[in-house]
Amino acid sequence: MLVKEFMSKGAFLRPDQSLREAVELFQLTNLEAAPVVDEEHRVIGIFTKSRLFAGLLENYSLDEPVYTLMKQDVVTVPPDMSMSVVTEHVRHIRVGQAVVTSESGKAVGMLTKADVIRALLTQNDLLSTELGTVVDSMHNGVIAINAQGEVTTFNPAAERILGISAQWALGKHIQSILPESNLINVLKTGTAEIGRKHKMGNCTVVSNCTPIVLEGRIIGATSIFSDVTEYEKVAQELASVKKLQRTMENILALAYDGIVVVDQEGIITMVNRAVCEFLNTQPEMLVGKPIQDVLDNSRLHIVAKTGVAEIAQVQVIRGHRFLVSRLPIIEEGRVVGAVGKITFRGLEELKEMVRRLESLENQVAYYREELSKVTGAKFTFDHIVSSSVEVMRLKTMAMQAARGSSNVLILGETGTGKELFAQAIHNASMRRVKPFIKINCAAIPESLLESEFFGYAEGAFTGALKGGKPGKFELADGGTIFLDEIGDMPVELQAKLLRVLQDREIERVGGTQVIPVDVRVIAASNRDLAQLVKEGKFREDLFYRLNVVCIQIPPLRERKEDVLPLAHCFVKKHNQITGRAVKAISPEALAVLQAYDWPGNVRELENVIERAMNLDPGEELLVSHLPAHMLKWKKERQDGLSFQQTMESAERSAIMQALRETGGNRSHAARLLGMSRSRFYERMRKLGIT
Repeated sequence: MLVKEFMSKGAFLRPDQSLREAVELFQLTNLEAAPVVDEEHRVIGIFTKSRLFAGLLENYSLDEPVYTLMKQDVVTVPPDMSMSVVTEHVRHIRVGQAVVTSESGKAVGMLTKADVIRALLTQNDLLSTELGTVVDSMHNGVIAINAQGEVTTFNPAAERILGISAQWALGKHIQSILPESNLINVLKTGTAEIGRKHKMGNCTVVSNCTPIVLEGRIIGATSIFSDVTEYEKVAQELASVKKLQRTMENILALAYDGIVVVDQEGIITMVNRAVCEFLNTQPEMLVGKPIQDVLDNSRLHIVAKTGVAEIAQVQVIRGHRFLVSRLPIIEEGRVVGAVGKITFRGLEELKEMVRRLESLENQVAYYREELSKVTGAKFTFDHIVSSSVEVMRLKTMAMQAARGSSNVLILGETGTGKELFAQAIHNASMRRVKPFIKINCAAIPESLLESEFFGYAEGAFTGALKGGKPGKFELADGGTIFLDEIGDMPVELQAKLLRVLQDREIERVGGTQVIPVDVRVIAASNRDLAQLVKEGKFREDLFYRLNVVCIQIPPLRERKEDVLPLAHCFVKKHNQITGRAVKAISPEALAVLQAYDWPGNVRELENVIERAMNLDPGEELLVSHLPAHMLKWKKERQDGLSFQQTMESAERSAIMQALRETGGNRSHAARLLGMSRSRFYERMRKLGIT
């Protein structure tokens, strides 16, 4: 919108015209002002009604010329200026009108604040129309409510998805139309809910609900949602198709007969294991190639063209005679490919393949059994619950270390979560699809450590298994080996471990064959390895080989801010394990947990929560559910504080921590602590928290 579309035209005064003529012009045009122009129509001033009234009050004659009272300080604007620029300019000046001038400086009209207001109203109407058109044309449903919960917007997509007419819905309370909608909750809390999947009417929808805020005040809420009912059906069908495909692939893989599938052009699209073993190759080397390039006398591509089946034909493949059947694949009456089946006829060949399959099955069964005996990596970085700045820094460092293959050394007291970090590093690395093998160096007898590490060959000692046994390093090939409590490893074995880290190969006990291994080592200890090096109990070269990336996990007593989130995490975990329905921990119990020194660290905290959960606490854990030694320990603190003072101090810390976690939102902090808002405010007042 431009100035020339809204300006007033044709009302001008010359400087020598009288005040009487000015009065007549104002009566004729109903304008508040008129530009004063010279003979060339250039602006030399502006004459306003306010100036006229002032002159009459001062007894000026109506015959007085206009230039006597005109205002020479004139604001001018070009006719092609955008009205949005003029609107912004008007906000900062106290001038009620401007003269519209051409590029040559000649007056062509007047622009008053009334014109600006008219332009704003026109723009608002256009925007409202455009917005309404956009909302009405959206494929997603849109519902908006005002501060009273009444429906103000209900677009055609919402009518289509929900089967409710907008005419019936508008003006009604949202709960009376859609009681399952969460708009009222968003309106009350002011918190958006993004990507929520739920039932709405007879449909399953995914909705984004957000509050409408004007000048810091919530005046309504809006929901934009899409119907995913059909998508869910398609997803279920796709899952069924994928399951069927996996079943067919497994069936083909287990079949002794060779199976080859080609498309209409004779290009291989699928081949089973039997064919690959016969051709001594891998499936990826065959898929995508023309069948005649793989089997030079094949007729499978011809069957894919003609659609004529060939049953039980004898074909010579690489000097051997086989019985071959070729069948067309027909879809909706059209030949789209062909499948060939090769029946291996040689008895000796069949026996050899059976022997090889039995050997492979035995080997796979053995490795599967061995892997089931060790703990895989179940945890990720998401399982590391912490509000501590130091622990968050360590998580970042560990995530960066996970991208590489360097050895990692994790140090910390017992129960701080060293294995949790080790598993998280493994699962965030490129090795996550390979095994995670754990060895507790302090739990295995010294005489068995070497065979556990490196395995043993057949006949290595009396009672050795036939065929020998692979060690943990072989089982971890391609993956990660976690050496827990490495500070307790005998010095003699340390030398052999160092050689494995340097050469990346092992020899089984009693064996002569060198076996290459690709293993990442993550070591952990609750002992001071640097001090053990000084005492000659740990090899210095092994220490530096392991200490590429060092993660020193602080004890729980040095990061008390983690007690609250960890306690709630363990309550949730053991609710699932025990079938309890504990919803909260009482403030008094939280105060004791916060004040305790936790010599057993995170493991002790989980044990305390688990013990409390087994005492049938109902919906809230109380101080009475905590071990007596925790209360006794608090009473015996050397700082001389009374038990009541200690409790209040710990309770204050718990409340402050909850406020920090919720960004100062007292309602959310009260819910986090399992307290009513009135009780939360009462405790804040009593403890002097503002």
